Formats: sequence, structure tokens, C-alpha cells
Amino acid sequence: MNLHEYQAKALLSGFGLRFPPSLLLKESEGSLRVADLPPSDTGQWVVKAQVHSGARGKAGGVSVVDSPDAALTAANALIGTRLVTGQTGPAGLPVDVVLVEPALPIAREYYLAMTVDRARQRVVVIASSHGGMDIETIASAHPEAIFRTEVNPTVGLAAYQARELAFALGFDDVQVKSFVSMALKVYQAFIERDAALIEINPLAALDGGELAIVDAKVSLDDNAEYRQDEWWRQRDVAQEDPAERKAIDHGLNYVALDGNIACMVNGAGLAMATMDLIQYAGGTPANFLDVGGGTSAAKVTEAFKLILENPRVEAILVNIFGGIVRCDLIAEGIIEAAREVALDVPTVVRLAGTNAEQGRRMLADSGLALIAEDDLAAAAGRAVELANKSREAAR
Repeated sequence: MNLHEYQAKALLSGFGLRFPPSLLLKESEGSLRVADLPPSDTGQWVVKAQVHSGARGKAGGVSVVDSPDAALTAANALIGTRLVTGQTGPAGLPVDVVLVEPALPIAREYYLAMTVDRARQRVVVIASSHGGMDIETIASAHPEAIFRTEVNPTVGLAAYQARELAFALGFDDVQVKSFVSMALKVYQAFIERDAALIEINPLAALDGGELAIVDAKVSLDDNAEYRQDEWWRQRDVAQEDPAERKAIDHGLNYVALDGNIACMVNGAGLAMATMDLIQYAGGTPANFLDVGGGTSAAKVTEAFKLILENPRVEAILVNIFGGIVRCDLIAEGIIEAAREVALDVPTVVRLAGTNAEQGRRMLADSGLALIAEDDLAAAAGRAVELANKSREAAR
């Protein structure tokens, strides 16, 4: 689950990290007043749209203004709009909250992040002397400017590791001490709040040399919801894809994609392989959808509903391996679901595993437009063929 910037700063404040004073404008609270703004030593304020997306500045979601009146004008202009960035898609995301902060006298920007390296099964700390909006470009074009260290899960982040990163960033003695303290607190927050990512970008060196956190991003592990209820209650569902949000509510793992062939699979690895085969056969998957190993007729029905809400879908490929659950029960669920949603999109079903032959026979005898296959590559090719025919028929 992603947090807004202002929520991320509140979370990190609980671990002793300091941030500039700020003011929130929420759509339901009406206009701000000049007297509400925190004072600014630089005579400038930063107005930031609170959306779950990077590249806000390039999209007009972050502005620096030179007066309190201009800050209020910019904040009120953003509230209630939708911000379209390079990461949101054309629909953009709603701006229901705007953060206003005094601008800091920044001399140089750095980058600090912590995430999980799944291949190494360790928390990794990443730092760079090049912070700001284009950190992805820096990582690609100048990998030598990115420094990282892995954390031993038994010991935790050691002070010497943070010092080594500080030296690599070129900090002076005072900054090294500040950076080490900051990094250790961020790591404590990462562990205690079950984070998947904490990103501080930029981490700024001010004109006087002091280090300050200008922006922060926090993403929490979805599996830790029961441990982090305080933060889950602050989840902003308006920032999430409606279909993906509905999938979560029904225990499904769904990610919308740009293709036209929908997938329904039990198991994440099998789902990835299915999507690869669709691509190999010349098609493009419309989604990733994992209904889980022990799926049910109810889950299959909800999965079909999710799939059919996408107007781009021109064919469906169902790929089920009957291990935990029998294929005949899956076939029964597919038939029941197809009748309930009045399925009219060409659908290929590949069943393998326990009672697969019986399941395929049930599909064939159902009287529905369900095409049974026992070979996955053939099923993927058939789905692509049907999608192409549907597209040609629609022209």
C-alpha cells in the first residue's frame, strides 16, 4: 500500500526524523487563508499535489511560488483536479489533498532509499549523490553514481555501513554524523512498519550544510495489513485502479495491462508463463490475474466480472492447473460463472491436473462458447487467433 507524501512524513516523524512545517489543503475543507501558511525563511513556498505517482513536478503537480497569495492560488487551482503524469496513464489521479511547505535553501540534492532485494533476500540501502526528479535516468546512464549496501537481517543496518555510504556521497564530518543518524532511523521505520519501500528524494544539503528531507515516499507490505492497521485506515482508495481495488476485496491478484487477451490463472508463476506464451504467439495480455491455488466458483465469477469490465478484451484465456483443487470443480465454477455474467467473449480454457479430462468434458457438454484445450501453447495460440478474428469482425 502506498502512502501520500504527507502520510509518509508523518510516519517517519514517529521515528525522530524532522521535516519542514507544512499545511494541508483538503477538498472538503474549503480555501486556505494566508495566515494559515507556515513562515518561509526563503520567501518561497512549495505547493505539491498529493497523488500516488512520481514525476509530479514535470506534470505541473509541484510548483514553487514567491508569495503567500500565490501559494494559495496554486493550491486552490490544484485541488479537485486530476493530475496526469508519465506514471498514471491518460486518466490521471484525483488531487484531493495539496501539501504546502516553505521552500528550503537547497545547495545540492541527494538520494536515499531502502527496499527489499528479493534475489538476495535482504534489505538493501541505496544512495546517490544525484537526487531529484531524474533518479531513474541517473541509475541507467550513470550506474557508477549509485551506491548500495545490503543489510544482514540478524544484525540490522550497522552504523559503519551508513558511514561508508556517507563517505561515498562526499559528505563532510558533520553531515556524515547527521546522515548516519538519519539512515538508522529510516531503517528502524522500514522494519517496524513493514515497509516494502522507503524513498527520500531529494535528501538535500542546505546552504548551511545541514541535511534535510525534502520529499519522502513510503510503500507498506500488503501482507502486513494486520500489523499496521493505523496506516491501513488511512489508505486512499481513490488513488488505486478501481478494478485492482475490487480484486483485492475479493481475494484476487489483478494488474491491468494494455493488451486485448485477458488471462485467468491459478498461481502467480503460471500466470507469468501464460502471459509470456500469449506474447510469444503474437498477442498481448490484457491483465495479470491470479485467482489463487484453492480457488472457488465465487472467485471465478468475480474474476470474469473483472475481466469483462475492460472494453479492450477481445478474447479470454483461462489456464488452470488442478493441484489443490480438482479440475472438474473448476470447470463447474467456470460454467456457472459464464452463465451468470452472460459470457459473450471468445474463451479458451486449458485444464491440467486432477480430473482434467472430466473437466474438459463438462466444458464441451455445457452448451457454452467455451473452447477446451489440454496444451498450453495451443491454448495461447487459439486465444490470439480468436482475438484477431474479433478485431476484424468489429471493423
